[in-house]
Amino acid sequence: MQDLYKDTSSEESINLKQLLVSYLHYWKWFLLSVFLCLALAKIYLRYSVPVFKASATLLIKDEKSGGLSSELSAFKDLDLFGGGSKNIDDEIEVLKSRALAEKTIKKGSFNIKYILEGRIKSSDAYGANLIKIQFAPKDSLFYKKDTLIGVDVISDTQFELFDGSNNSKGKFNFNQKIKSSELGEYSIVKNVLFDEIGKPIPFTKNFYRIGIYDTEKLTDTYSKNLSVLPLTKKTNVLELSISDPVAKKAEDYLNMLISIYNQEAIKDKNIISQKTSDFINDRLGIITTELDGVEKDVETFKKSKKIVDIPTEAELNLRGNQELKAEEISTKAQLQVVNMMENYLHKSGSYEILPVNIIPNENQSAAMIAEFNNLILERNRILQSSTEDNPIVVRLDDKISNLKSNIGESLKRLKSSLVLQDKEQSKFGSQMQSKIDALPKVEREFRNIFRQQQIKEELYLYLFKKREETAITLAGTAPISKIVDKGYSSDIPVSPKKQIIYLVALLLGLIIPFSILYLKFLLDTKVKDKTDVDRLHIPFLGDVPHSDSNNEIIQSDSRTSSAEAIRIVRTNLEFVLSNTSIEKAKTIFVTSTIPGEGKTFIAANLATTMAISGKRVLLIGLDIRNPKIDEYFHVPSRGVTNFLSTADTDIDNYLLKQSGYEYFDILPSGVIPPNPAELLMNIKLEKLFDELKTKYDYIVVDTAPVSLVTDTLLIAKNADAFVYVVRSNYLEKELLKIPGNLYQEKKLPNMSIVLNDTDVEKGYGYGYGYGVEIIKKPWYQKILDLNPFK
Repeated sequence: MQDLYKDTSSEESINLKQLLVSYLHYWKWFLLSVFLCLALAKIYLRYSVPVFKASATLLIKDEKSGGLSSELSAFKDLDLFGGGSKNIDDEIEVLKSRALAEKTIKKGSFNIKYILEGRIKSSDAYGANLIKIQFAPKDSLFYKKDTLIGVDVISDTQFELFDGSNNSKGKFNFNQKIKSSELGEYSIVKNVLFDEIGKPIPFTKNFYRIGIYDTEKLTDTYSKNLSVLPLTKKTNVLELSISDPVAKKAEDYLNMLISIYNQEAIKDKNIISQKTSDFINDRLGIITTELDGVEKDVETFKKSKKIVDIPTEAELNLRGNQELKAEEISTKAQLQVVNMMENYLHKSGSYEILPVNIIPNENQSAAMIAEFNNLILERNRILQSSTEDNPIVVRLDDKISNLKSNIGESLKRLKSSLVLQDKEQSKFGSQMQSKIDALPKVEREFRNIFRQQQIKEELYLYLFKKREETAITLAGTAPISKIVDKGYSSDIPVSPKKQIIYLVALLLGLIIPFSILYLKFLLDTKVKDKTDVDRLHIPFLGDVPHSDSNNEIIQSDSRTSSAEAIRIVRTNLEFVLSNTSIEKAKTIFVTSTIPGEGKTFIAANLATTMAISGKRVLLIGLDIRNPKIDEYFHVPSRGVTNFLSTADTDIDNYLLKQSGYEYFDILPSGVIPPNPAELLMNIKLEKLFDELKTKYDYIVVDTAPVSLVTDTLLIAKNADAFVYVVRSNYLEKELLKIPGNLYQEKKLPNMSIVLNDTDVEKGYGYGYGYGVEIIKKPWYQKILDLNPFK
């Protein structure tokens, strides 16, 4: 058998308009949900603690990095060590390090939090705390545990102290020493604050919670929350940012972090410079001692060699040796001249002229030779005019003879003097030559000592110079970074963001009811509207809206939506019965798939609607297993079953005329029989219909549901038309294949469908109710009526 009805939601396109209408029906739930979510968002924003973001920019100076080359930076002119630029990634890791965060927390006392208690919420009183806790000194466990105390300011001079469990520890005065096993010795003091114009802020009575937190945990929090990023890839400028409920606290943390970062860098540099200075001072001490020893060696060497300056001494010795050799040559030349004069003197005659200008003028012999030559010339002049016997000549001869003898003696003396002088010069020349010959060795020995002296002296001067440079470096070490912008923050919090919170609340307000409705629609497999039954391709008579009364019977003056719907169904039914013979009653069977779909309600009201129009109408109850007509009309327990099970042949005895109608009779079901199927197969029932069709214009028959029993199919041949009732929000869609198959197989003649119990407000049905008085309900009742789970 062909399955005529399937859930084709995945096969057919979704009717967006219908889907939208189905959701818009619950617009009040959407509105209520959005309102509640926005109200909750407003409450959340009112009592949540805003978080502000503080930022600072820092320029990392490009200089030589640390290491051995930095420690020996004083020797950079020796070009012994290489260096490199600062690695910006390294500095980022240093700034984000736990060690730097811990030092910042300790120095700035960020592990101490002052909480101002309010009526509804508490707030961090950083920068606005009128009291302050002081420790003297801090206990060793101060940074290693969480401690909470309460301070209730009673007056300007006194306060009450509470522990973490809110137990009072007594009243104390400000500045009074308090001893605690958890915090050691501490005191609570007033913290004088000033407003923007410099006026002291009045001291007020407040309740403060003072929290001292574990530095280890707090360090993890701050180091993880700190963001350090370069502004661009090709710059040494870093942006530091951190978030905190107190903007001023975040700014102060960044400023102090940068300050400690620079101080640590300067400290590292000073350590390097101090190590260099110590190294230089140690070496200077050693070099000074060594230089003193070398200078003493120079002094001893010069004393032992009897020299002052070797180059000068060499020059003097060479010059003296040259002069001595010249004198020696001169002496030897003079000695030869003297020898020549002696020989000449002995060989010359008594009155021969002697050579002059040979003997040095400063010698006595030269003067005597000159006088001798003058006497010779005088004698010769006189002899020209006299004889040798002239007394003058005789005297002159005597003088000449004596003088010649004296010249000979003088030359002897001169010769002896020159010989002695030549010997002395030779001796002195040998000594001088010995000194000259010894100079290279002396110079070599001296140079060894002098070289050591020069090395020590040069190293001493170099170290002395570097010591002064290092001292200057220690006195003026510059930080490795420059603050471009100090910590600053915006007045707009980064969390929670109002626009996002309200947007999320709005979306949640829409999503929550949408999700509920979506799940409801997804899990709801009931028949909803005309579109569900249209897939069966069975003629559709109309839909009957929900009625507040389950046993409502339409009257002539009824203007309810149900009454109008029944009238439309009756009208449409006329088109279905148009081909039926007018000579006999038009027999209309009303059935359904399962009990509870309202087939009896449709049958009863369809019959009454026809009766109101003046037609002769008979309503028969043939749902003999579960009769329901008695819920709409006052009928006796005798009826069809009694007629079929007895020999009585007069049906009029079982017909019940209804008051208020001109031609409206009812044939009740009667007693529930033990054999309903066999009873309905009785030939007497067929004859009964033949008889009744001649008496009435319309016969409306309430039959049994077709999915449970075969009763309806057994008597279907007696019907001119079948009205198949499908109840909205009651029948499973899967069961629609039953009427589909019945229609396809033509087991029910002239079959058509009525959709019962539709909800007009939800968009199902045609919206009947023209001329009906609308009863206004309170707003809360309307909301309850829109229950999505209904």
